[in-house]
Order: sequence, then structure tokens, then C-alpha cells
Amino acid sequence: MAHFDTTTNAGQLLAAASGGRRRRGDRIFSNISVVAAVTILALLVGVAVFLVTEGFPAFTAASSELPDHESFLSYVAPLAFGTVLAGVLAMVIAVPLAVAVALFITHIAPPRLAMLLGFFVDLLAAIPSIIYGLWGIFVLGPAAVPAMKWLEEKLGFIPIFEGPASITGRTMLVVGMVLAVMILPIISAVAREVFSQTPRKLQEGAQALGATRWEMIRTTVLPFGRSSVVSGAMLGLGRALGETMAVAIILSVSGGVTFNLIGQANPSTIAANIALNFPESSGLAINALIATGLVLFAITLATNFLARLIIARAEVK
Repeated sequence: MAHFDTTTNAGQLLAAASGGRRRRGDRIFSNISVVAAVTILALLVGVAVFLVTEGFPAFTAASSELPDHESFLSYVAPLAFGTVLAGVLAMVIAVPLAVAVALFITHIAPPRLAMLLGFFVDLLAAIPSIIYGLWGIFVLGPAAVPAMKWLEEKLGFIPIFEGPASITGRTMLVVGMVLAVMILPIISAVAREVFSQTPRKLQEGAQALGATRWEMIRTTVLPFGRSSVVSGAMLGLGRALGETMAVAIILSVSGGVTFNLIGQANPSTIAANIALNFPESSGLAINALIATGLVLFAITLATNFLARLIIARAEVK
């Protein structure tokens, strides 16, 4: 009996020690998680405080003291317009293509081809943006000139194709295509991971009811991955909105606001404008550039908030 009590007590002590280690590990993990979350919030607040503090003088300065001797709103409006236009154009091109590539890799291509294609798509994300810019200005731009002339001739009645078409290819349309290639791996990677996790029973059930492969994809795979596709698209949009070197190299900037995608006159983007003008700026001009960075920061936050709202509504449905 005494031996039984000793064994029982030893087991209890071992369990208590093990439980203590687990509780200690849980506390350590919880504390590390809290520190990481607070650090991220602190960095975000720090960036916002810096932009507001350094950019505030530009908001209150007289027009004569700002670049081009115009108000800050007149200065930043074309830049914000160009930023949003480039991002939306990239999204319109990239999202359907990325979803199609993800579906092909996960549900259509043979396993070996799918693995190889997935590797090459992911490899696109590792290419530096300046390489994309050089490719856009020396290869894609000149190659797009005949297509832009055709668009002007056939679809010139549409404002975005009214022309006159650029003879160099340094247009917003080319920038949109280059940005689309840059963000395609991000969107495709997210969509591919989610599409591959679609429950097998749903797919087999749809095919058992007589659905074709496309009908099965449309009724099971796409609805299952809708919210994740939106998340990936917003990640890609964030990359497109903040892209600097590729846009700065390709775009022929003339200022102003225009929807013409194939003309020589194009609005710049906030990020490209900062990169091009910051080295030569001083005094209040630097504050104006930082203030435009604050506008870009606000656009990015608004984009992420909108994405979260869309995802939340999709999950409720």
C-alpha cells in the first residue's frame, strides 16, 4: 500500500511539474505575442506621427512657397489620381489573370507541370522592380506602340483611348501592365493556396451530380476562395500603390489629371514623384513631399479597411 502511495505521489508531482512547464511556456508565448502586436502598432503609429509632424508645414504654407507655386491640394491631387489610376489598372489586368493561373495550377494542369509553373510564377516576385522598369521601357513599351495606335483608331471614341497615341510607349497603360506582372505572383500565390484547400467532398459531390469541371470550379472552388482572393488582391494593390522605380522609369510625366491611357501626357504617382524629386529638394519642398507620403499612407489604410469590410461581409454570407 505504501509503495502504491509513493508511486501515486510521484506521478502527481511529475504531472504538476509538466503542467507547470506548459503553463510557463504558455505565458512566455502569450507575452511574446503581445509584445509583437504592440510593436507593430507602435511602428504604425510612429510612421503616422512622423508623416503628420513633418508634413504639417506643407498643409499650412502659402501657395507661393510650395512647388510650382500652387496650393498643396492642387499639387497632390494629380499625384493621388495617378496613384489610384495605376493601381486600379494593374488590378483590372492582374486579378483575372492571377485567378486563372491559380485555377490552372491547382485543378487543371498535370502535377509536374503545375509544380514547374508554380515555381516560375513565384519567381516573378523575386525580380527587382528596377528590372521590371527596364523591361517596360525597352521591351514592352515599344512593343505596345502598334497596339496603342490600333486602340486609338478603333476605340478612340472612348476617353481612355482617345489618343494621340504615344510613339515611345511610355504611357499609363504600359505602367499598368508592368505593375500587373509585378503583383500577379502575390495574388496568384494566395489564391493557389486557398483553391488547393477546397474540400474534396464538395468537388466530388458536384461532379457526381453531373457538373462539368468548369461548373464544379464555378460552384465550389471560386465561392470557397472568394474572400482569400480579395485579400490577395488587396495585398497586390498595396504593392502597386507604393511602387516607385518601375513607374519612375517608364512613365512620361506631364502633370494634370487625364483618363487617357495611351497618350504622352500622364499624371505621376506619389511614390514615383517622391523618388524623383526628393534628392534635389530642400526646406518646405521636403515637407511637401512628406505630406504627399501621408496622403499615400491614408490611401493605403483606406484600401486595407475596404478589403477587411468586403471580407467580413463575404464571411457573414
